Amino acid sequence: MSIAEKVQSILDGEVIWDAHSGFMPDPAADLDNLRIWRDAGVDYLSIDVGFDLLPWEKTVATLAAFRHWILARPSEYALVSSADEILAAKSAGRLAVTFDIEGMNALDGRIEMVEFYYHLGVRQILFAYNRNNLAGGGCHDEDIGLTAFGRQVIDEMNRLGMFVDVTHTGYRTTMDVMEYTDRPVIFSHSNPKALCGHGRNIADEQIRACARTGGIIGVVGLNRFLGENRTDSERLADHVEYLIDLAGPRHVGIGLDYAFPVEIEGIDTVIADNPQFWPKNEYPAGATTYAAPAQMRELVEVLLRRGQPERTVRDVMGGNFMRLAREIWR
Repeated sequence: MSIAEKVQSILDGEVIWDAHSGFMPDPAADLDNLRIWRDAGVDYLSIDVGFDLLPWEKTVATLAAFRHWILARPSEYALVSSADEILAAKSAGRLAVTFDIEGMNALDGRIEMVEFYYHLGVRQILFAYNRNNLAGGGCHDEDIGLTAFGRQVIDEMNRLGMFVDVTHTGYRTTMDVMEYTDRPVIFSHSNPKALCGHGRNIADEQIRACARTGGIIGVVGLNRFLGENRTDSERLADHVEYLIDLAGPRHVGIGLDYAFPVEIEGIDTVIADNPQFWPKNEYPAGATTYAAPAQMRELVEVLLRRGQPERTVRDVMGGNFMRLAREIWR
């Protein structure tokens, strides 16, 4: 079988999984842009509906708007809650969707909010978004570690069947979370610090600890986190292969964090007024660029040409996250 035939076989036979979208979570977002993922052959996408800088009410409003839009287009999109529903959506040519939240501020300090979001389609919640919150520490803050409220959140997420996600989270908190829980933990969109020293990337110790839980690290496609100001598929493959070598092929996935522009009145002011979320030494002036969903096909080819086994490539492109969804989601 030729490389091209193997590529097509993988794209046809596996659920191509993107563990996190990066566009601004706001009811104003033009979700017609989700065709970017559909046209690229992506089968599943976790859509961000809120992060710690925004009030929890905004997260609820965004969830309501996004759910309404998706449910009104059943021939193109499917709001799913299980691995089997993802497979059914792929068979029907629909993009399968769930939601995620970046940080625990959306809970408003109330543990019952976890179940509320679960029933609205949220299947992964990050512990923090760069800064500390009631559950734990952020990666650009003085890390306070996992709190008592954070332990309650883990227990509730595990009871319901949700991905506990420690992307954007401080080192101490990530290690505390992975020691406390008895279920797999994910970094939905994080890269190895060994290849790019950005403070939002993760150390080898975090990667190994994630693998020990049975979890997955999703490679993120931003130039700031890939290093060398690159977003090409060869650079993505560098990070994938580093993680394969360190954590093992069953613990690597893709979470591109791809963003299309969302025009929101006043958002520039909000960002400018909150530099603590994006410290200037970590986010210097200059354009943020993204690896696009359309690169998924090329990434498969690059990995195969580099000699990665077909089974490994299948697992990285979606098989690993599908396995975890079968294990965790209820």
